Amino acid sequence: MKPAWWTAPLLAVTVPLLVRAGILKEWRRVYVLKPLSTLIVIAAASLSYLRPERSATYTIGILVGLTFSLAGDVAMIFEEKREALLVGLASFLLAHVAYAVTFGMLGRSSWWDVLSTLVLAVVAAGVYWLLKPNLGAMRWPVLVYIVAISLMVSRAVSTLSSDAFGTGQAVMVTVGAVLFYVSDAILALCRFWRPCRYRRGSLAFYYAGQLLIALAASGFG
Repeated sequence: MKPAWWTAPLLAVTVPLLVRAGILKEWRRVYVLKPLSTLIVIAAASLSYLRPERSATYTIGILVGLTFSLAGDVAMIFEEKREALLVGLASFLLAHVAYAVTFGMLGRSSWWDVLSTLVLAVVAAGVYWLLKPNLGAMRWPVLVYIVAISLMVSRAVSTLSSDAFGTGQAVMVTVGAVLFYVSDAILALCRFWRPCRYRRGSLAFYYAGQLLIALAASGFG
């Protein structure tokens, strides 16, 4: 088994505990478990350096994105405060830009891009339409964020046509990006559309997606 894969069992322990702590509002545990879970994902990407076949471009790009994600995760612990929410959005926006650039550099344009872009445009428009009445001053930040995450998923899909990635590896990247998108969509809908008691469950999608993207760094060669 590749060294990076040993991080998966660790995350399988911390994420359920994190979700439970969030639902029960055990904030002290959240303060520890959320950054810890993201650090485990960062370790998963970093362990690709033990493999001679690694892609420095991919690993560095993903680590940059994960570093911004860590900042976003810490800020979003205090998301009820508007300032913290804006910092979180900005941090994750930069994470999506880092991912999109990385996927775009190694991906390859194809008809899949056209199809995925059309689908993402429809989904993004639908989500924004639901959120818009309750966004207020957050309208533009949220719109920019939706565009950025949609671009990130579109660039992830481009890896499916790239010779730089193995088939399984490209699927991991694509599914990981989609799970990240689903997680953020759940959070946005629960915050700005209809309150959801168990919205913390979106963290399972988030960490699963991040881990798949990170583990793909060990799939080159």
